[in-house]
Amino acid sequence: METYNKLVRDNILEIISQKNKIAKSRILSNEEYKLEALKKIVEEANEVLAAGNSNDLMKEIGDLQEIIEAVIFAFNLDEKEILKIKNQRKKERGGFDKKIFLESVE
Repeated sequence: METYNKLVRDNILEIISQKNKIAKSRILSNEEYKLEALKKIVEEANEVLAAGNSNDLMKEIGDLQEIIEAVIFAFNLDEKEILKIKNQRKKERGGFDKKIFLESVE
């Protein structure tokens, strides 16, 4: 038996069943879901980091975007406001185009 204890995509139980395996699952409360969705962002970000090639990277970035969209919905966040804040932060602090790697500050 493999233990996962994590949020999974909606069709995973069907996929497991098609492999003649039995999954144990439950439906999360709204508060549990919010916490697990935030954890899933970290999981997916780590998978982006571990991607071995550009195809894997695109797949993992897609997964990361999917869970970010789910978190925005779960927390009832305003996408326009997020974009506004993102743009303001970029204006004030810059983007990542210059590839600056900060090593230390004294």
